Amino acid sequence: MRQGARKGPDGRFLNPDGGVAGQPLAQVWRMMREGAGTPWPRHVEDPAEVPPAEPPPGHAAITFIGHASFLIRVAGGPTLLTDPIWSERCSPLPFLGPRRARRPALALDALPPLDAVLLSHNHYDHLDVPTLRRLGAPRIVTGLNNAPILSRNGIGGVEELDWWGETAVGGAMVTYLPAHHFSARGIGDRGRSLWGGFAIRTAAGSILFAGDTAHGGHLAEIGAELGPFSIGMIPIGAYEPRWFMRAVHMNPEEAVRARAETRTRTAIAMHFGTFKLTQEGIDEPARALAEARSGAGLAEGDFIVPRFGQTITLPL
Repeated sequence: MRQGARKGPDGRFLNPDGGVAGQPLAQVWRMMREGAGTPWPRHVEDPAEVPPAEPPPGHAAITFIGHASFLIRVAGGPTLLTDPIWSERCSPLPFLGPRRARRPALALDALPPLDAVLLSHNHYDHLDVPTLRRLGAPRIVTGLNNAPILSRNGIGGVEELDWWGETAVGGAMVTYLPAHHFSARGIGDRGRSLWGGFAIRTAAGSILFAGDTAHGGHLAEIGAELGPFSIGMIPIGAYEPRWFMRAVHMNPEEAVRARAETRTRTAIAMHFGTFKLTQEGIDEPARALAEARSGAGLAEGDFIVPRFGQTITLPL
């Protein structure tokens, strides 16, 4: 049953299960007292990848730029960019906050013309104002109440959708999907704008971009309503400590379950190895995914950990 986002008595958006978004402030302070966890390298230099090429008919080409930033090109369909962040830090301050361990795998000026940017929610590692200003994308599709953040920063062309809301982009139908997460740009605006993922439906097949999400019943609902998906970008990182992060992010074992629940044929991992947001080590999500994948009887090609800059071309 498709149901738009609900709000609590305080006017803040709720999660699909009706729960309050995010963790209480006391829990946030507790996690901060526990410390940063496993150290990350200051910088990782990845081997150069072959520049992305156009996909053949009936295929989509997915280029992993880093974190949740993907270039998606559908043969005969739209060219899309998800959650673009080219900034050095994901923070309201240019000199403080989580810093990149890897540079973006594709330069901004190397991007092809875009039909739209798909913007999942307003966290700084997903909605990056400096990047969006430089992009000058003709169109941004996002969730409810995110347009004011963009408009006050001089960014237009924004189309807001409720969960299950749809809009046509470049011959495809884009649907904004529920997610179990939260939104915030500061201390007082938690839950004031909507968070979610996207389905991109074409005549040849469908693509899922799950966005940031904890595990929950909404994943099976997405699979039932809009699946199967030929390709699905599913998050695997930023999950420790579990007592805190299970409310907002999946771990790799849950991501493997999400692949099945959303009825995704080929999953591509995202949300790992770029910014240190939580306690696990930089290589731990990929290692844990390999273990979870094996435990579920899946082949490596069923849930791919992409190289930074890699273009994966798959049939739809």
